[in-house]
Amino acid sequence: MQWIAMITMLIDHIGAVFYPQIEELRIIGRIAFPIYAFAVYIGYKHTRNVQKYIWRLFWIAVISQVPFMAAFNHMSLNVVWTLWTSLLVLLALDKLPNRLLGIPIVIGAGIIMEMTAMDYGMYGLLLVMLFRYFRGPVLVLGHVLLTALYIQLYSSSVQMYSVIATLGIAIAQYYGAGFRLKGPRWIWRYFYPAHLAVIAIIRWT
Repeated sequence: MQWIAMITMLIDHIGAVFYPQIEELRIIGRIAFPIYAFAVYIGYKHTRNVQKYIWRLFWIAVISQVPFMAAFNHMSLNVVWTLWTSLLVLLALDKLPNRLLGIPIVIGAGIIMEMTAMDYGMYGLLLVMLFRYFRGPVLVLGHVLLTALYIQLYSSSVQMYSVIATLGIAIAQYYGAGFRLKGPRWIWRYFYPAHLAVIAIIRWT
């Protein structure tokens, strides 16, 4: 699963920076984010030390920021900040005595994410929440509705293709997939800043 996320993200970013006229590259890239959003939830659920997990994501976000801005030539916050904030919300929700108290936390975090221009913003947070609370057809339907709203707000019709990834995850869950990280962990952790740095170097040389 992590290889699919990394490869489709790489294709997406190459398309966004070097071949923006080729929409098919962006369509392929829509597969990546739902997998990363799901991975954050699974990572939180299974980690032995959530504090280390939080700090690890934080430092990846920090390291990635300059390559991200250089690669895409804009000043927004990279997607790891979105995943890191979602991780903090997951932790906060589990510490609440009442589930209803989580609503203002999610809304407040989402507003902050939008105000600080995090990549995917509130959409990313709500997708993580969908993976937390739903499975199967309800999960897929929730993602369809969330993405339809995103398309209305941001006029990004290719985003609907991201539902393909969630459908795949829902099917894998139905068949009892374990979703354990395989292969060298350092590749999964540092591929994001590394590939952005390479794209930025190529773009500006």
